[in-house]
Amino acid sequence: MDMNEIKEIFFQECEEQLAELESGLLKLNDGDRDPETVNAVFRAVHSIKGGAGAFGLDDLVSFAHVFETTLDCVRSNRLEPNQDVLKVMLRSADVLADLTNAARDGGNVDEARSRQLIKELEALANGEMPQPAPEPAKAAPIAQVAPAPAANDDGFQPVAFSFEDFEAAEPPTIEPSTYEIVFRPKSELYAKGNDATLLLRDLSRLGEMSIRCDMDRLPALDEMNPEAAYFSWKISLKTDKGEEAIRSVFEFAEWDCELDVTLASGDASDAGQELPMQPVPFDLSLLDEGAPAQAEAIEDDEQIVSQQHDLRDAAVSTAANASNVLKMAQTAARAPVENAKASPASAAQAAGQQAASAATPTIRVDLDRVDRLINLVGELVINQAMLSQSVIENDTNGTSSINMGLEELQQLTREIQDSVMAIRAQPVKPVFQRMSRIVREIADMTGKSVRLVTEGENTEVDKTVIDKLAEPLTHMIRNAVDHGLETPEKRVAAGKNPEGTVRLTAKHRSGRIVIELADDGAGINREKVRQKAIDNDLIAADANLSDEEIDNLIFHAGFSTADKISDISGRGVGMDVVKRSIQALGGRINIQSKPGQGSVFTMSLPLTLAVLDGMVVTVANQTLVVPLTAIVETLQPEASAIHSFGATQRLISIRNSFCPLLDVGRILNFRATQANPVEGVALLVESEGGGQRALMVDAIQGQRQVVIKSLEANYTHVPGIAAATILGDGRVALILDVDAIVAASRGQALKPEMTLAATG
Repeated sequence: MDMNEIKEIFFQECEEQLAELESGLLKLNDGDRDPETVNAVFRAVHSIKGGAGAFGLDDLVSFAHVFETTLDCVRSNRLEPNQDVLKVMLRSADVLADLTNAARDGGNVDEARSRQLIKELEALANGEMPQPAPEPAKAAPIAQVAPAPAANDDGFQPVAFSFEDFEAAEPPTIEPSTYEIVFRPKSELYAKGNDATLLLRDLSRLGEMSIRCDMDRLPALDEMNPEAAYFSWKISLKTDKGEEAIRSVFEFAEWDCELDVTLASGDASDAGQELPMQPVPFDLSLLDEGAPAQAEAIEDDEQIVSQQHDLRDAAVSTAANASNVLKMAQTAARAPVENAKASPASAAQAAGQQAASAATPTIRVDLDRVDRLINLVGELVINQAMLSQSVIENDTNGTSSINMGLEELQQLTREIQDSVMAIRAQPVKPVFQRMSRIVREIADMTGKSVRLVTEGENTEVDKTVIDKLAEPLTHMIRNAVDHGLETPEKRVAAGKNPEGTVRLTAKHRSGRIVIELADDGAGINREKVRQKAIDNDLIAADANLSDEEIDNLIFHAGFSTADKISDISGRGVGMDVVKRSIQALGGRINIQSKPGQGSVFTMSLPLTLAVLDGMVVTVANQTLVVPLTAIVETLQPEASAIHSFGATQRLISIRNSFCPLLDVGRILNFRATQANPVEGVALLVESEGGGQRALMVDAIQGQRQVVIKSLEANYTHVPGIAAATILGDGRVALILDVDAIVAASRGQALKPEMTLAATG
């Protein structure tokens, strides 16, 4: 594994750590004070800092170090994580993400913003009040750090805390002491992705350090176990941070190593007197031979400092080379299976659960490989259907061994397909977490106070859908904060909480994923929308539109109700992009708005873009597929159950209730006149907009699993048709868009020039 691959793994782990950081800070912002939540946030930043240091990403390390130090104040209860504090930390998490992205992809980060946040973090760590946030919302005053007592006999006195002071978990001591440290890693330390070199480097920041790598346990090459750990380190450290600070360096690895920390013989521990430390110079050749370093007094103080630093750097470098050799051997011998949480952050959490079972192992696979596998499975499904069709046409013996084998093949094919699709299924949590930053930034720009509430973050959907959700959700979030929510002053005048709420939820419904974005703002100003549409020549001045039709005007290209162009809105680019993006995914979007109470945007998307279970039907000599998840039941209409309604509408009576009866062939212009319902079959379906409809088709051919083929990518968008598929006999069948058919029955007629004519 070369360095680029290792670096890519680091950035992948950074994404996980940043998600953990965002999630933990949002929990704290919601009032969660569980110590483990605070520890998880701290570990996320600490892990990013440690990994960034290994690749020389100095900007990322510097910012993470300051951030980590402030979080340590929260962890040690020296800083109360109130709303003002968490606003600074959430913005710091955004900058940390920007620095990570810049390190991975190149580009620049706003240095002024980074410097400002560093100052704010330093102020928090020193117990100072944070600078007033731009949001007008009121927040609880920050808890002050308790003042230090006056100087006493032990030498403890008030000091102005610096970040080096906060690096340890205890107040700084006055006089430095010398500690002898023995660090023996276990094989588990390397198996969990930790690096002994990084720990030694962090230790060197506590003071002047001399180090020797002990390689006495290293066997001959033919006897070496690549999974074992053979090196250990003996360290002499002069520091004023105390033993607790030394042990805190190893806190994420203490269960995976043997660590002995003792005060050097003859050193002053509590008398307050200073004993001169004799530096330990050593020859690097001794390091290679494993011999102990020889102590020698050196009178020149400058020479002491210079030599100790040179020796420390050389020792750490030599240890790093040895560690890398061992890790390369381990990598070569191990299968490419990683622990799902192999970062130092998870090591501490796992250590607290030693009796629990090990974490589920995972493997990283390129997405292209998964896509190819899914395509092959799709072709397997098609070929299995074709084979079954051929046997049915040529073999009438239903109990033949061939038919039995085909049934087993069909079952195996289905299990393979389900397993492969499960590989691509991922929770929507990463996308939802990304929206938190959007809300914060737009709220800052508009001077509004906004709270984002997310629900159903663990709802799973195909990764292809997740990847394409970010852009439309971003537009909708911006629109909700900028246009939907009122200013705090207007909200107070309307009797509302000055802090607006945006709610983002996800859930499964009828084989689809439904995402709702709701706000408690003023709702859609329909008069303003209508007038803007008239001014832009989108509708006639005397047009008679329903509330639903007025609401949907916002999806027209170039439409905007903003009075002036700003960095956020006003150019008419946004909601039309949202609608096109959702439709491209085979989904739909609708709006429900109540004046003064807010709006709800509902997006319905398929769980997967690869396969679906469908009912194959015939309509006017055309073969269609109706998604099985939309069908409630099928029934054969009787003449007594059919009733006329108005000039052209018909109803069907089902268990003492009436349901609209829709002729699919007529709506799609497959035929010019309505068919006789008694001669066909009715499919009772439930649409996304609510309510049930009965779709009338000529006949049912059967139920089968079909592979979805994009119609837009190969032809063009056809209203009423969601996609296409290939049947077992090689014919192309169209997959019906049930919601579009239902919408047409409500008066939203499909455009004749865009419908699909019958082709025989």
